[in-house]
Amino acid sequence: MRTHHSSEEEDMAASLICGRLTATLRNSSGRSSLSSAARVLGGCSALLGGHASSPLQQQQRNLSLHEYLSIGLLKEAGISVPEGKVATSAEEAYTVAKEIGSKDLVVKAQVLAGGRGKGTFEGGLKGGVRIVYSPEEAQEISSQMIGRKLYTKQTGEAGRICNQVFICERRYPRREYYFAITMERSFQGPVLIGSSQGGVNIEDVAAENPDAIVKEPIDIVTGIKLEQAVKVAQKMGFPPALVNEAAENMVKIYNLFIKYDAAMVEINPMVEDSSGIGIHTHTQTHTYTHTDRQTDLCVFVLLQGREWTMLKL
Repeated sequence: MRTHHSSEEEDMAASLICGRLTATLRNSSGRSSLSSAARVLGGCSALLGGHASSPLQQQQRNLSLHEYLSIGLLKEAGISVPEGKVATSAEEAYTVAKEIGSKDLVVKAQVLAGGRGKGTFEGGLKGGVRIVYSPEEAQEISSQMIGRKLYTKQTGEAGRICNQVFICERRYPRREYYFAITMERSFQGPVLIGSSQGGVNIEDVAAENPDAIVKEPIDIVTGIKLEQAVKVAQKMGFPPALVNEAAENMVKIYNLFIKYDAAMVEINPMVEDSSGIGIHTHTQTHTYTHTDRQTDLCVFVLLQGREWTMLKL
């Protein structure tokens, strides 16, 4: 017999799980936080769906991480990322900006939706990703983001509330690339996906120029080999002097992908700058022109249940 729950019971269950999850994350180290979260969510299936799924049912696991959490995982994996911190108030944004100590900063609304750079906040602020040049400006822009809804093509008329912003240093890439790892049925396992055309909508690239997309299947049993990553880096067009560094970063990202049982890790853009290969999160955008470019870093770690939008490590 299947047990049915009222919406009130489901809300109570969700609140209970959220409380347990938050406590677990706060008490866990960065290295073990996601696996701890998985254990918490994994033990709560009865609260959300009654009986446990039968072995014949496909497990549904959906959890999207905010950008600042994703960057923390990449940094933990040894990948070069911009220095930055999350802020939950305009005053905290000012403090964070001063701590970073750079005059070139980026304020990014932490909203789980694409198209943030071209979005509009209730109140009229244009753009969920803004370049600022002082702690005072970071505070002012943050005050117009935090606590307000951001409307993008993906959110529709409902919009999504912005409860925090990510303040990070701005870097200047020489060249941008696209890199992702995902599970693909046609390869029966993970596949590396790369392109020399980064910082743009990869779906448009695939439609207009399929040859610009590089794919390299990985045997999930034996794991990734450095020579595979080198081959992808070469096909993506990295300069010879940076091919090995790019390949090493791909191996690190793959290890992260496997460690957290991810369904997809997407880096857009992976960049080349004066310091080498790294991950940039800044956006150079002119909201009203056709040359707008939004660069989102999305790490989707799929665990179980629903989308948790307020996770803090």
